Amino acid sequence: MQSEPMERYGEGYLEERNLVQRWPSPIPQILNLVLLAGLFYATWWIFQDPRGWLRMYTPYVGYMYCRWLLIIFIWMVYIFNFWPFRRAWLERTHPLIKAVVLTSVAVVIMVLVIKGFFEGLLGSYAMAYFSPSEMQKLGITDFFAEEYAALAILMFAALASWLSPAWVVGMENAPWQRERQPVRGITILLVTFFLATIIFFMTMHPHMGILYEQWQSFAAIAPPWWHEFADTVSGNFHVSWIMCCTVVVWLVETIWERYPFRLIRHDWLRRCATFFGIIAIAVCCHFFLYFAQELWWGEAVRGTRRLFAPDWRWLHVGEMMIFYLLPALVITFYFNNWPRKGSPTSRILIRTLVALLAAVVLYWLYYNTSHLFLGTQKGFSHPQQFPMIPTIWMINIMLINHWFMDNWPGWKIAPATRTVPGDAAKTGAAPSMQAAE
Repeated sequence: MQSEPMERYGEGYLEERNLVQRWPSPIPQILNLVLLAGLFYATWWIFQDPRGWLRMYTPYVGYMYCRWLLIIFIWMVYIFNFWPFRRAWLERTHPLIKAVVLTSVAVVIMVLVIKGFFEGLLGSYAMAYFSPSEMQKLGITDFFAEEYAALAILMFAALASWLSPAWVVGMENAPWQRERQPVRGITILLVTFFLATIIFFMTMHPHMGILYEQWQSFAAIAPPWWHEFADTVSGNFHVSWIMCCTVVVWLVETIWERYPFRLIRHDWLRRCATFFGIIAIAVCCHFFLYFAQELWWGEAVRGTRRLFAPDWRWLHVGEMMIFYLLPALVITFYFNNWPRKGSPTSRILIRTLVALLAAVVLYWLYYNTSHLFLGTQKGFSHPQQFPMIPTIWMINIMLINHWFMDNWPGWKIAPATRTVPGDAAKTGAAPSMQAAE
């Protein structure tokens, strides 16, 4: 029996939808950004704020859920192209209903992954550090058992949030790009999950092995193999370059329009150059931002804490990159990847500089006001100061608005001519982060 044509599902939906502004600029932009800010603060108070309702910002427990929700969104849209939701449903359903349904599905999947796979399966039958209850049986206090388990699960999430979109952006879904859903989605999910598992054991597992009073030398390399080079035994050294990879993937896909890699005509050369070029750019950012902190604050000192600790400075590299990502996504989602005229070099340079300037402003505002509005602690390096949590929380809300709600209420879908499947990959257009037309 012939399988369902992929056009009947969500394949190509984001590339082909024609989003038009309901009102002249800047009314739609202001309206949507105010809506995003309101949703962010309301949901932050309900779920994350230490002074609020659920108080998940412990901080690692809240970070774990925040990060995995981002990954589930990427799986649903980037890897599975909205499967099993039909194209007609995506086109005809009101944006608010789509947001509720699709977000609810993402939350259910997230809970199954965290509670079922990591805590239930791996935590009970493989590695105790994935399960709070198993660690409590070993004598770890309730608080640290929860935090250690959340830390391990979100460390895996850091890898998944890089590799999942990287295979779509860098490898262009190859060699399974012609497979229909859900075969293509399942295959890419398994491959990227397998790669994430290997890298997890090489980078994050040794970190988990030294969290306890007796280092788990027989189960994990202790001290970790990177400690002399990075001046720390902390896995934050790897969190840094992995976060840089995650951010660079999105930058290449949005404000950089996949340049310069899209200029390569040979398919496999372009794919490999994009995938590994993203890693190379990320590693450069990784070391440059660490060096920049030494220029600003002075040389890091191994064995110290807070501002001068190498482990915090590696973590802060990832935090600075997230501040850069947020305005880049705003430019793409709500300002049609402005500017649209001029040479690719000038367009990309202007967007990059605007995003960089906005990142500096956000950085200053966050560290001077977050303790007043978000319930975090004052200061750069306080153990309960994790700017990646609120920034990724905001990114999640932006993705709901752009991917699920079609930029409602400032935009609406107008009739458009469908493109030929695969054209986006050939031309370098962003398949799932395409700017609002």
